[in-house]
Amino acid sequence: MLSKEHISEQLHTRWAAANIWYKDITDSTNDDAKRLAEEGAPHGMLVVADKQEQGRGSRGRSWETPAGANIAMSLIVRPKVPIECVSMLTLVMGLSVAEGAEKAIHESISESSFTCNIKWPNDVILAERKICGILTELHMEPSGEMSDVVIGVGINVNMARFPEEIKDVAGSLLTGCGRPIDRSLVVARVMERFEENYEKFEKTNDLSLLKDQYEKRLVNKGQRVMLLDPRKTAEVKGREEVEEKFAEPQNEQGEALGITDKGELIVRIDTGEVREVTAGDVSVRGLYGYV
Repeated sequence: MLSKEHISEQLHTRWAAANIWYKDITDSTNDDAKRLAEEGAPHGMLVVADKQEQGRGSRGRSWETPAGANIAMSLIVRPKVPIECVSMLTLVMGLSVAEGAEKAIHESISESSFTCNIKWPNDVILAERKICGILTELHMEPSGEMSDVVIGVGINVNMARFPEEIKDVAGSLLTGCGRPIDRSLVVARVMERFEENYEKFEKTNDLSLLKDQYEKRLVNKGQRVMLLDPRKTAEVKGREEVEEKFAEPQNEQGEALGITDKGELIVRIDTGEVREVTAGDVSVRGLYGYV
């Protein structure tokens, strides 16, 4: 059951989700959070909806949140960091979702073999399927100062079937571990992990205190990767097509070594050059047919 009361009962935080705004149906939790922030909502306020009808993903994609199955939530934060550091919050949330969702699974089914990993920069992966989307939006004051940041999170929890166009990529906690998971528990555990991870981030204005945690879950690390044109949308291909794509010489490829303190992906290109990738998609060979 997903509800404000059920989340609060299972939550152990000081400020993250200390205030919760719950709706059965909404167009967009990010839009709700933006409005609440403009009205003075406090740092750490969380907007949660059972059903989201006009959710936004990266590059203008939509994110489906049907009633009774998934999580749509947006967290309001008021960072005390330089504006150029805000983009790293997406990685902080990605790490927090991976850690929190995994903890919720282990608590729910008393089974510790399931691991949630991360495809750089913030795709959360369970059983080689993407279970989470994150959209971070920065809002400015008329004076040019930073007002707030809204971090929108969509987590597939108990969804069993997916639209044709994403069925080869998308998964859920249910499809990954085989059992339904309490959505309120997932929200609570993600918020607990985010509170701790955010405070580490704010101490240093970077990911230096989170780098080891992040890289332990990074599926890119030590793998052959292909650098994709950041102007193009990544495509879902069959496994054979992925292998063919990796065989094409015109695509830059190399080995992912990890991340920098700023969250850039470190890639040793086949020419020997070591590059810090700051934008665009990176394809991981063999991972959910993603090119």
